[in-house]
Amino acid sequence: MAINASNESAGRNFTSVPTGTHVMRCYRMIEIGTVTGDFKGKPISQPKVWLDWELPNEQKEFKEGEGLKPFSIGKEFTLSLNEKAKLRMFLEGWRGKAFTEEEAKEFDITKLVGIPCLGSIVEEKKNEKTYSNLTSVSTLIKGMECPKQVNPSFILSYDSFDFDLFNKLPNFLKEKMEKTPEFKKIADKYHEVEFERSKAHVTDEINNPDNDLPF
Repeated sequence: MAINASNESAGRNFTSVPTGTHVMRCYRMIEIGTVTGDFKGKPISQPKVWLDWELPNEQKEFKEGEGLKPFSIGKEFTLSLNEKAKLRMFLEGWRGKAFTEEEAKEFDITKLVGIPCLGSIVEEKKNEKTYSNLTSVSTLIKGMECPKQVNPSFILSYDSFDFDLFNKLPNFLKEKMEKTPEFKKIADKYHEVEFERSKAHVTDEINNPDNDLPF
Protein backbone atom coordinates (compact mmCIF):
# COMPACT_ATOMS: atom_id res chain seq x y z
CA MET A 1 0.00 0.00 0.00
CA ALA A 2 1.09 3.58 -0.59
CA ILE A 3 2.36 5.85 2.17
CA ASN A 4 1.61 9.28 0.78
CA ALA A 5 3.29 12.46 1.92
CA SER A 6 1.42 15.66 1.23
CA ASN A 7 2.20 19.36 1.11
CA GLU A 8 -0.89 19.97 3.17
CA SER A 9 -0.05 21.22 6.68
CA ALA A 10 -0.68 18.78 8.93
CA GLY A 11 19.97 9.23 13.14
CA ARG A 12 19.71 6.66 15.20
CA ASN A 13 22.22 3.75 15.04
CA PHE A 14 23.85 1.99 17.97
CA THR A 15 27.01 1.17 15.98
CA SER A 16 28.76 4.34 14.91
CA VAL A 17 28.40 4.80 11.16
CA PRO A 18 31.45 6.14 9.28
CA THR A 19 31.16 9.87 8.74
CA GLY A 20 31.49 11.54 5.36
CA THR A 21 29.68 11.26 2.03
CA HIS A 22 28.55 7.75 1.07
CA VAL A 23 26.76 5.92 -1.69
CA MET A 24 23.59 4.64 -0.05
CA ARG A 25 20.34 2.88 -0.91
CA CYS A 26 17.00 3.16 0.86
CA TYR A 27 15.77 -0.28 1.88
CA ARG A 28 13.27 0.22 4.69
CA MET A 29 10.15 2.35 5.17
CA ILE A 30 8.20 2.34 8.44
CA GLU A 31 4.94 4.18 9.07
CA ILE A 32 5.30 5.06 12.75
CA GLY A 33 1.91 6.70 13.15
CA THR A 34 0.72 9.86 14.88
CA VAL A 35 3.19 11.05 17.51
CA THR A 36 2.35 13.70 20.09
CA GLY A 37 5.09 16.14 20.99
CA ASP A 38 5.70 19.70 22.05
CA PHE A 39 6.16 22.74 19.81
CA LYS A 40 6.83 26.12 21.38
CA GLY A 41 5.22 25.00 24.60
CA LYS A 42 2.09 23.63 22.96
CA PRO A 43 1.18 19.97 22.30
CA ILE A 44 1.24 18.94 18.66
CA SER A 45 0.36 15.67 16.95
CA GLN A 46 2.06 14.75 13.68
CA PRO A 47 2.21 11.65 11.45
CA LYS A 48 5.74 10.22 11.45
CA VAL A 49 7.66 7.83 9.21
CA TRP A 50 11.09 6.22 9.47
CA LEU A 51 13.49 5.60 6.58
CA ASP A 52 16.58 3.38 6.62
CA TRP A 53 19.48 3.39 4.18
CA GLU A 54 22.27 0.85 3.76
CA LEU A 55 25.88 1.80 2.96
CA PRO A 56 27.00 -1.04 0.65
CA ASN A 57 30.59 0.19 0.43
CA GLU A 58 30.99 0.30 4.22
CA GLN A 59 30.69 -3.17 5.70
CA LYS A 60 31.51 -4.90 8.97
CA GLU A 61 30.99 -8.25 10.70
CA PHE A 62 28.55 -7.12 13.37
CA LYS A 63 28.05 -10.62 14.78
CA GLU A 64 30.70 -13.32 14.68
CA GLY A 65 30.01 -15.91 12.01
CA GLU A 66 27.45 -13.85 10.08
CA GLY A 67 29.95 -12.36 7.65
CA LEU A 68 30.20 -8.82 6.41
CA LYS A 69 27.07 -6.69 6.31
CA PRO A 70 26.61 -3.04 5.31
CA PHE A 71 26.29 -0.29 7.86
CA SER A 72 22.87 1.30 7.91
CA ILE A 73 21.47 4.58 9.13
CA GLY A 74 17.90 5.72 9.72
CA LYS A 75 16.04 8.96 10.14
CA GLU A 76 12.60 9.99 11.33
CA PHE A 77 10.49 12.45 9.36
CA THR A 78 7.15 14.13 9.74
CA LEU A 79 5.00 12.84 6.89
CA SER A 80 4.54 16.20 5.23
CA LEU A 81 5.62 17.90 2.02
CA ASN A 82 4.75 21.47 2.93
CA GLU A 83 7.34 24.06 1.93
CA LYS A 84 9.27 24.00 5.20
CA ALA A 85 9.08 20.25 5.88
CA LYS A 86 12.37 18.41 6.39
CA LEU A 87 11.10 15.50 4.30
CA ARG A 88 10.50 17.79 1.34
CA MET A 89 14.01 19.23 1.58
CA PHE A 90 15.49 15.72 1.68
CA LEU A 91 13.45 14.52 -1.27
CA GLU A 92 14.21 17.57 -3.39
CA GLY A 93 17.93 17.05 -2.78
CA TRP A 94 17.52 13.35 -3.60
CA ARG A 95 15.69 13.91 -6.87
CA GLY A 96 17.80 16.93 -7.80
CA LYS A 97 14.87 19.24 -8.42
CA ALA A 98 12.09 20.97 -6.57
CA PHE A 99 8.56 19.63 -6.32
CA THR A 100 5.83 21.42 -8.20
CA GLU A 101 2.86 22.24 -6.02
CA GLU A 102 0.86 19.61 -7.88
CA GLU A 103 3.51 16.93 -7.23
CA ALA A 104 3.73 17.93 -3.58
CA LYS A 105 0.02 17.45 -3.00
CA GLU A 106 0.53 13.71 -2.84
CA PHE A 107 3.74 11.73 -3.16
CA ASP A 108 4.02 8.01 -2.38
CA ILE A 109 7.25 7.71 -0.40
CA THR A 110 7.23 3.90 -0.56
CA LYS A 111 8.60 4.43 -4.08
CA LEU A 112 11.89 5.46 -2.45
CA VAL A 113 12.63 1.91 -1.29
CA GLY A 114 15.38 0.49 -3.49
CA ILE A 115 16.47 3.90 -4.82
CA PRO A 116 20.17 4.90 -4.43
CA CYS A 117 21.53 8.30 -3.41
CA LEU A 118 24.51 10.09 -1.90
CA GLY A 119 24.24 10.77 1.81
CA SER A 120 26.20 13.04 4.14
CA ILE A 121 26.75 11.67 7.64
CA VAL A 122 28.16 13.63 10.57
CA GLU A 123 28.73 12.87 14.24
CA GLU A 124 26.66 14.79 16.74
CA LYS A 125 26.73 14.78 20.53
CA LYS A 126 23.58 14.86 22.60
CA ASN A 127 23.20 14.15 26.32
CA GLU A 128 26.86 13.08 26.47
CA LYS A 129 26.31 10.50 23.73
CA THR A 130 27.64 10.54 20.19
CA TYR A 131 25.25 9.81 17.34
CA SER A 132 25.62 9.38 13.60
CA ASN A 133 23.27 11.80 11.87
CA LEU A 134 22.27 11.77 8.21
CA THR A 135 22.13 15.47 7.38
CA SER A 136 21.27 15.42 3.68
CA VAL A 137 20.92 13.26 0.58
CA SER A 138 21.45 14.03 -3.10
CA THR A 139 21.40 12.32 -6.48
CA LEU A 140 24.34 10.15 -7.49
CA ILE A 141 27.05 11.92 -9.47
CA LYS A 142 26.84 11.20 -13.20
CA GLY A 143 28.61 7.91 -13.94
CA MET A 144 28.58 6.78 -10.30
CA GLU A 145 26.99 3.43 -9.50
CA CYS A 146 25.55 1.98 -6.32
CA PRO A 147 26.21 -1.72 -5.58
CA LYS A 148 23.26 -4.09 -5.59
CA GLN A 149 20.96 -3.98 -2.59
CA VAL A 150 22.04 -6.24 0.29
CA ASN A 151 19.22 -5.94 2.84
CA PRO A 152 15.77 -7.08 1.70
CA SER A 153 13.25 -4.34 0.97
CA PHE A 154 11.02 -3.71 3.99
CA ILE A 155 7.80 -1.68 4.03
CA LEU A 156 5.47 -1.61 7.02
CA SER A 157 2.31 0.48 6.90
CA TYR A 158 -0.97 0.41 8.78
CA ASP A 159 -2.88 -0.24 5.55
CA SER A 160 -1.36 -3.73 5.42
CA PHE A 161 0.11 -4.26 8.85
CA ASP A 162 2.25 -7.34 9.44
CA PHE A 163 3.08 -8.21 13.05
CA ASP A 164 5.89 -10.53 11.91
CA LEU A 165 7.60 -7.54 10.29
CA PHE A 166 6.82 -5.38 13.30
CA ASN A 167 8.54 -7.86 15.63
CA LYS A 168 11.73 -7.57 13.55
CA LEU A 169 12.04 -3.85 14.25
CA PRO A 170 14.47 -2.45 16.85
CA ASN A 171 12.89 -1.89 20.24
CA PHE A 172 13.00 1.91 20.13
CA LEU A 173 10.85 1.91 16.98
CA LYS A 174 8.40 -0.66 18.34
CA GLU A 175 8.01 1.32 21.56
CA LYS A 176 7.35 4.53 19.64
CA MET A 177 4.77 2.85 17.40
CA GLU A 178 2.99 1.20 20.33
CA LYS A 179 2.10 4.64 21.70
CA THR A 180 0.32 5.77 18.52
CA PRO A 181 -3.47 5.58 18.01
CA GLU A 182 -2.91 3.77 14.69
CA PHE A 183 -1.03 0.92 16.35
CA LYS A 184 -3.48 0.64 19.24
CA LYS A 185 -6.34 0.29 16.76
CA ILE A 186 -4.51 -2.43 14.82
CA ALA A 187 -3.49 -4.22 18.04
CA ASP A 188 -7.06 -4.24 19.36
CA LYS A 189 -8.31 -5.84 16.13
CA TYR A 190 -5.48 -8.37 16.21
CA HIS A 191 -6.24 -9.42 19.76
CA GLU A 192 -9.95 -9.75 18.95
CA VAL A 193 -9.17 -12.05 16.01
CA GLU A 194 -6.74 -14.14 18.08
CA PHE A 195 -9.32 -14.44 20.88
CA GLU A 196 -11.98 -15.66 18.46
CA ARG A 197 -9.54 -18.18 16.98
CA SER A 198 -8.68 -19.42 20.45
CA LYS A 199 -12.38 -19.89 21.33
CA ALA A 200 -12.98 -21.76 18.08
CA HIS A 201 -10.04 -24.07 18.77
CA VAL A 202 -11.25 -24.86 22.31
CA THR A 203 -14.78 -25.57 21.01
CA ASP A 204 -13.36 -27.91 18.36
CA GLU A 205 -11.36 -29.80 21.00
CA ILE A 206 -14.47 -30.27 23.13
CA ASN A 207 -16.66 -31.41 20.24
CA ASN A 208 -13.98 -33.64 18.74
CA PRO A 209 -11.95 -35.11 21.60
CA ASP A 210 -10.24 -37.69 19.39
CA ASN A 211 -9.22 -35.38 16.57
CA ASP A 212 -5.54 -35.62 17.54
CA LEU A 213 -5.36 -39.42 17.24
CA PRO A 214 -2.55 -40.53 14.90
CA PHE A 215 -4.87 -42.71 12.73
